[in-house]
Amino acid sequence: MSSRISVELVPRSAESVRSEMAQVADRLRGVDTVNIPDLLKFDLRSWQATEVARDAARRADGTAYRTIPHIRAADVDPDAPLPMADEARRTGELLVVSGDDADYFHSATYPVDAVDVIRRVRAELPEVTVYAGLDPYRQAMTTEMRYLDRKLAAGANGIFTQPFFDTHLMAAWASVLPEGIDVWWGATSVTTSGAMGYWRRRNRVVFPAGFDSSMPWQRDFARRVVDFARERGHHAYLMPVRAPLLDYLGGVLDG
Repeated sequence: MSSRISVELVPRSAESVRSEMAQVADRLRGVDTVNIPDLLKFDLRSWQATEVARDAARRADGTAYRTIPHIRAADVDPDAPLPMADEARRTGELLVVSGDDADYFHSATYPVDAVDVIRRVRAELPEVTVYAGLDPYRQAMTTEMRYLDRKLAAGANGIFTQPFFDTHLMAAWASVLPEGIDVWWGATSVTTSGAMGYWRRRNRVVFPAGFDSSMPWQRDFARRVVDFARERGHHAYLMPVRAPLLDYLGGVLDG
C-alpha cells in the first residue's frame, strides 16, 4: 500500500481554505490529501470545506487532491438524514470523531457516540471508507484499545490518531494495533509554553524528554512522523496550529 500524506486545514472560511490550498499546491508537492475538521465556531462545515478544497487547486500531475471531512458523533441527529452524505460519497472517505465534551455546551447535541455513527455510516454509505479516532493519551492503552475494537466491529476501516509527540510511544501503539487497517499517524505544531499547557491540560499529553517547541524541532519531528508512517506502509497527517502553513511544513513537504 502506498503511503499518503495529508495536511489538516482549519475551515475558517472558503477564502482561507482556497488560500492554503494554493500554498499546498505550490510548495508541498508531497501532499496528496487534505483532511478538514468540523468546527462549529465557523460557519463552514467540514464537508462544505472539502468541496471548496478540491475545487481550489489540483496536484502538479493534474489529479485532484483527495479530501477527508471529519464529523463529530454527538452533532449527528439520529432522526435526520446525514448532512454530509453526498460529499462523503464524492470523497469516498470520512472520519468520525467523538469530540470534546466542553465544546458541546455551545451547540445542539444528540445521545449518540462514535460507535453509533460509524455503524450508521457503514449501513447507509457502504461504499465510503470510514475512519475512527484513536487517542493515545487520555486513557489507558487497554481502555482505548477496547474502544477501538468496538469502532472496528461497527464498521470502521481504519484510524486517525490524535497527534503524537514521541516516536517511541508511536512504536508502542504500532505494536498493538490490528493488522490490515489503514492507519494515519498525526503530528501538530506546538510552539509556545501556552500551547504545551493546553495539550497537557486538555489532552493529558506527556511530552517526552528532549521535546522542543522551536520551529526547527517541530519540522524535524513532522518529518520523523512521515518517515515512521512510510516505513510501515501507513499514512501521515500534519496539522499546523498557530503556525503559518509553510513555516511549519515548507522544510518538510515541499518536494
